[in-house]
Amino acid sequence: MEDFHQRYAAGERDFSQLDLPGANLSGLDLSGANFSLAKLNGADLSDANLRQANFNGAVLQKANLTGADCSEADLSLADLGFANLTGANLTGANMQMTILFRTRFKDTTMPDGTIR
Repeated sequence: MEDFHQRYAAGERDFSQLDLPGANLSGLDLSGANFSLAKLNGADLSDANLRQANFNGAVLQKANLTGADCSEADLSLADLGFANLTGANLTGANMQMTILFRTRFKDTTMPDGTIR
């Protein structure tokens, strides 16, 4: 986790294939970051700016995305099983073949702009 924060502070935004289970990334500006194939099981991404971030194939099981801005993010092939997306913004997000098993949606703005 310390390595992530050092890389983030240095301006790096390519975190593909990174293993960060349970990481606290709440409130961070990760817009445009690359988390493709990353393992973020149980990570706290609440209130994070994830606009246009790449989560293609990432594992986000049980992750907390409450209030996160995921607009225009690539969540294709991501595993969001049991994740909490309460109040998240998914406007324009790519959710093609995203795993949504028991994912919590409440006041969530879906990719098409509808509220679920």
